[in-house]
Amino acid sequence: MKISDVAGRAGVTIKAIRYYESLGLVTPRRLANGYRDYDEHDVRVVAEIRALSGLGIAVDRTRPFLDCLASGREHADDCPASLAGYRAAIDELTERIDALSSRRRTLVAQLREAAHRNGGTPPPDRTTQTHHGEHQMSDLYRLPENLPVPQDDGAADHLVGRSAPELTLAGTDGKRVALAALGTGRTVLYLYPLTGHPEADLPDGWDAIPGARGCTTEACDFRDHHQELLDAGARRVFGLSSQDTAYQRELVERLRLPFAMLSDTRLALAAALDLPTFEVDGMTLFKRITLVVRDGVIEHVFYPIFPPNAHAGQVLAWLREHPEN
Repeated sequence: MKISDVAGRAGVTIKAIRYYESLGLVTPRRLANGYRDYDEHDVRVVAEIRALSGLGIAVDRTRPFLDCLASGREHADDCPASLAGYRAAIDELTERIDALSSRRRTLVAQLREAAHRNGGTPPPDRTTQTHHGEHQMSDLYRLPENLPVPQDDGAADHLVGRSAPELTLAGTDGKRVALAALGTGRTVLYLYPLTGHPEADLPDGWDAIPGARGCTTEACDFRDHHQELLDAGARRVFGLSSQDTAYQRELVERLRLPFAMLSDTRLALAAALDLPTFEVDGMTLFKRITLVVRDGVIEHVFYPIFPPNAHAGQVLAWLREHPEN
C-alpha cells in the first residue's frame, strides 16, 4: 500500500506520516526496490495517533498505546501502560487549567482594581458553575432572555395601611435604622432575595424561579435613578435583604450605590409584616417587593416586580404621579 493511500484512509497528511516514521512509531516494510509498503496495521497505527492527538496527547507520548496494539490487543487502551498514559495527559491538562485559571483570576482582579480606581463602571462578573463543577460565563449585570415572570399571588394585598414595625436593622453605612422611626415623608424600601457575588455561584436553578434573577440589575437601576427619586419626593431610599452587612457592603462598594443596604438576616421584617418569601438551597429569602413608607405607614406596595432592571423607573413614575400634598 502506498503512503498516499494510508494518508487518505487515516485522514492525515503524507507529511504527518513521515513525521511518525521519524519517531519510529510507524515502520512500514521495505520492498526490494527501496519503496515503503504499508499494510492494514500501519493504517490502524496512523489513525490511532491521529485520534490520540485530537485528545491532546502529544504524538511522542502515543507509544504505549501503539505498543498495546502491536501486542495483539483489540483496543490501544487495553493495556495498563495506556491507562497510565491517559492519567499523565489528564494531570498535564489539570496543571494547565489551574495555571490558566490563576492567570484569569489575576486579570479579573487587575481589571476590577483599574475600573474602581479610575471611576469606571465595574466590569461584569460572568462566573457561574456548571453541573460538572467547572465554570461558564454568566453576566450578573444583564438579565437573561425568557426569564419566568412572577404572578400576583395576593401575598402583599394586606400591607397598605400597616404601620412600619418596631424593628432596627444594621446598614452598610455603619448606622442602625429604626423602621418605625424613619421620619416624616416618604421612604422607598426595596426588598430583594440576594445579589450575586463575583467569587460565588448563584443557587442552582436560580433563573427558573419567577422573580429571583436580577437583584444586581435592580440595584444598578436604583443607583442610576437615585437623585431623580429624591427630586420626586422620596426622602430616603434603602435596599434590604437577608444577606449580612459585610456581604452587602461589598455590593455597595462595587456598584457605588449612593444609598445604604439594610441587613435582616433573621427575616424579622417578613415575620412582622407577613411578607412573601420563598425557599431555595435550604435558604429562606424575601420575594422581591418594594414598600413606600410615609410617616411610618405603608402607603403603597409594588408586587410582583418585573423586570427588576427597570423597577426604579416604575417607582419614580409612581412618585411623580402621586406627589405629596
